[in-house]
Amino acid sequence: MGKNNIMNTYARFDVIFEKGFGSKVWDIEGKEYIDFVSGVAVNCLGHSHKAITKALSEQSENLIHISNLYWNTNQFKLAKKLVDLSDHDQVFFCNSGTEAVETGLKLARKYGKMKNNNKNTILYMKNSFHGRTLGALAVTGQEKYQKDFLPLMEGFDSVNFNDIEDLEKKINENTCAVIIEPIQGEGGIIKAEKAFLQKARELCNKFDALLIFDEVQCGIGRVGTLFAYQSFGVIPDVICMAKGLGGGFPIGAVIAKKKAAIAFVPGDHGCTFGGSPLACAVSLAVLEELVDKGIINKVNEKSKYFVDKLEELKCKYDVIESIQGIGLMLGIKVKKEPKNIVNKCFEKGLLLVGAGKDVVRILPPLNVLEEEIDKAVTILEEVLDNN
Repeated sequence: MGKNNIMNTYARFDVIFEKGFGSKVWDIEGKEYIDFVSGVAVNCLGHSHKAITKALSEQSENLIHISNLYWNTNQFKLAKKLVDLSDHDQVFFCNSGTEAVETGLKLARKYGKMKNNNKNTILYMKNSFHGRTLGALAVTGQEKYQKDFLPLMEGFDSVNFNDIEDLEKKINENTCAVIIEPIQGEGGIIKAEKAFLQKARELCNKFDALLIFDEVQCGIGRVGTLFAYQSFGVIPDVICMAKGLGGGFPIGAVIAKKKAAIAFVPGDHGCTFGGSPLACAVSLAVLEELVDKGIINKVNEKSKYFVDKLEELKCKYDVIESIQGIGLMLGIKVKKEPKNIVNKCFEKGLLLVGAGKDVVRILPPLNVLEEEIDKAVTILEEVLDNN
């Protein structure tokens, strides 16, 4: 089947999927699965949503790629929509979360350089994850992702997550940015404390540094607001996005306040495929479903329904330590390695994924049905009964 021709970068499950619709996928043998991984928070509308397939079909017959040497109408429309829905002013389009983070880091370095040549240090959080390129690795606070790629880029320093005292100690006049995930995804579904984010905003203002939120996983409706920052009441200068922004089609973006965005001038940064007519058409369709048609408005209601059922499991099974996360970015913290639970659920037709060392991560589509949540909980209970 050509498996040996693919680089060995993932410990994949022994399954080949060929079809998906809504919250369900089917493998080549016809077995049905409930997909609560959603492409790792990508398929916000589930699989093969009609709005996405329609946008792909219609736009691909008109114009797929033109390059950023020229303007295209869909890029105008998507940029305006993102700006209108946020507290920000300008957008840069790319293809992935890692690219969005790289853009944010470059923007921060250029912003600092405009102030003085020594203003180039970027602070990041321990236990964070920002991507796998060398720049993103330098701000990823987990040694397991970094150790085989040393030496890393210089000019970065780590801060204990949610530790105001440590942040106050590390930030100074040479800091050009602080990058934070409002909810640490790969690190274990750990939510930032509002007071910590407020202090980060205050200190960035004091030292004229950019506050960057990495919303690649927690953004685009995942926590019940279009942008995660809106759930915390703290406005960053720069937001890195991807995953759900395209609902399954590759697109990334960085939105920024004008004071940050003006640091870039022609030649500073670019992206060959970023903001193509096709990618933007799909993203516009996704945002119409999420925002204009109100899917986001029901996320917290569905979250409460789901969390209530998970809390019932917690009361019944000692292996569950806590239920964490917000919206439909949830985690079950367990007292043992989560891999066994994830594998057993997979065998029974429920796709989940681990996070950190002790969390089972749950990322259903944002339009998930209550009966699908019920079925997932039933499978989880069957697994916990025998675990």
